[in-house]
Amino acid sequence: MNPTHPIVLTLAAALTLLSAPVVAKADLCTIPAEAAAEDTSSPDVVVGDGTPASCTSAAVVAAVAQGGIITFDCGPDPVTITMTATAKVFNDTGPQIVIDGGDKVTLSGGGQVRILYMNTCDKNQVWTTPHCNNQDHPQLTVQNLTFSDGRMIGTSNSYDPGGGGAILASGGRFKAVHCRFIRNTCDDTGPDVGGAAIRVFQQYNGLPVYIVDCVFGGAPDLGNVCSNGGGLSSIGVSYTVINSLFSHNLAIGYGANPARAGTPGGGSGGAIYNDGNLFTLSLCGTAIHDNHANEGGGAIFFVSNNRTGTLHIENAALWDNPSDGFETVGYPGIFYLGSGDPEVVNTVVGDPPPAHPVAIDADGDGRIGLGEVVAALQTVAGIRPETMTVHVKKTADIVWDHRIDLADVLEGLRVLSESP
Repeated sequence: MNPTHPIVLTLAAALTLLSAPVVAKADLCTIPAEAAAEDTSSPDVVVGDGTPASCTSAAVVAAVAQGGIITFDCGPDPVTITMTATAKVFNDTGPQIVIDGGDKVTLSGGGQVRILYMNTCDKNQVWTTPHCNNQDHPQLTVQNLTFSDGRMIGTSNSYDPGGGGAILASGGRFKAVHCRFIRNTCDDTGPDVGGAAIRVFQQYNGLPVYIVDCVFGGAPDLGNVCSNGGGLSSIGVSYTVINSLFSHNLAIGYGANPARAGTPGGGSGGAIYNDGNLFTLSLCGTAIHDNHANEGGGAIFFVSNNRTGTLHIENAALWDNPSDGFETVGYPGIFYLGSGDPEVVNTVVGDPPPAHPVAIDADGDGRIGLGEVVAALQTVAGIRPETMTVHVKKTADIVWDHRIDLADVLEGLRVLSESP
């Protein structure tokens, strides 16, 4: 967004202007200790030797097979590693397995392969307990990574439930922290298959999957697409989603679940698809907008078959999530069958935020210029303090909380001041 009139402002003047306590950074939801990023200061495996060329699909596959704490050394610049094979967790490694991209690594499926796979009941990945569907390991964390263009159609073997274009995690524990998921895909149709970005099953003792500070989609050309659950999908698994963004994800199947006669089924949960019996979905500090479902739940499809599951939404915003088939009255973009009504606290469902989005990278060139920072400051200054932060696409938010606010502007100026 460019200023109406050209403005000349020196960096020193801008920093002086911004040093005043105009407004505090917007409150985000508290992250429980168990949901936080893991310490990777002492890695067990490092992918790469300091050059981009050393960071290969084979090196990633080997590192994940070895397990433990995995980091990357691919040089000073961001790098995309195109996977030619799926990286698979072996269940007798770890028990803690952490894959940390250091905010520089994109793992791409190249539109051909699923990127990451864990399954405690897959004998090919080693059985480690007699109760593979309820064991506390492996404990898989992905953090500071981008997963792009993963693709999974059908299943890879008899243990694979399908779905999970970027990641399938079944058994043990799984969490994602500070990650982006863009352009991942899975089956176009089917009544249960889903999770273009992530599909999860069988978490230990019913403990929740944590999704923290993550972006799913973020712009019209970056959304994740599957029959159901463009972002997340699961059966009988609880999710706790904190300070995250879902936008422009699609559920493109048709016929719903169970599939109507003459249809292949699917099309529910544009952003999130939850099915099963006893499970919970908790959203806090999260924006869900511009997702779409051909059937039910443009934002969220939540069906607890025995009506024991609960949905809690707090400090969040859901808007512009059309459901072409069906949704729950009073909750635009949500189809809910569970215990009682959804718990909605300090959240607006259906109406967009009161302010217009503002992007620092206004011209989309991937760089933050002083003019863009000043334009963002002008826009922010015209918004009431209590509403000055707005949800925007990830590429416009350099502080990673998916809101543009004073902290973002200050950080933009800091980056500029340190640039050659």
